[in-house]
Amino acid sequence: MESMSRKWLPVLAAVVIIGAILAGLAFARRSSPQAVEDDAAYEQARALMVEDGIVAWGVTDPAVIEAMGVVARHRFVPQDYLDQAYENHPLPIGYGQTISQPYIVALMTETLGLESGRKVLEIGTGSGYQAAVLAEVGADVYSIEIIVPLAEAAAERLAQLGYDDIQLRVGDGYYGWPEAAPFDAIIVTAAPDHVPQPLLEQLGVGGVMVIPIGPPGGYQELWRLRRLSEDKVESTNLGGVRFVPLVRQAEGGFPDE
Repeated sequence: MESMSRKWLPVLAAVVIIGAILAGLAFARRSSPQAVEDDAAYEQARALMVEDGIVAWGVTDPAVIEAMGVVARHRFVPQDYLDQAYENHPLPIGYGQTISQPYIVALMTETLGLESGRKVLEIGTGSGYQAAVLAEVGADVYSIEIIVPLAEAAAERLAQLGYDDIQLRVGDGYYGWPEAAPFDAIIVTAAPDHVPQPLLEQLGVGGVMVIPIGPPGGYQELWRLRRLSEDKVESTNLGGVRFVPLVRQAEGGFPDE
């Protein structure tokens, strides 16, 4: 939920599970004929996005490149921004949040180094776009969103697109999803000002976390953290980025509940 320019190339409080929403939308899990027609109209734009904004910017993982070419980004973008759906920058999705720049989605996914069947925790479901990309590379996805309307809309959207296996939850992502831990990888799509200790504890030995860290409202740095042992973490700075701040649970409930 951010942007990165080309020069940077080189608790426990989760309380609502969205399974009921997914079950209730089972009838809508196949796209309508009109949706299929609309998807076809965007195929060329998506191919150009992958060529010019993913491959040309240095992403080389074939599974990630394929996933970026498969997931229909325009289905995750608000109606007012459809003409920009395949431009290489973030777009607003409401509630102060964004759908991430395609390059960043690809970069963060590639950095996780996933193999099919790996269990991944995503902090910040947002529109559901990053979760769909993770699912397309074969990950077993668990995703947490704190803003209730975004969580509900993402659940509906992912169900309509056939991503039935993604596990969704409303909650404070700072605390992760402890009962599903350990995770092979964790991806954080909003910026805290430090590494949340609960997330680090839920990362399995040998696992990788990709997370932007820095002050709210400014630029942050994107970090790759590999857990080498129970008490040792290897950190790699991937460069400067700008993400929205990590939203935390307010006393008395979740945002826009």
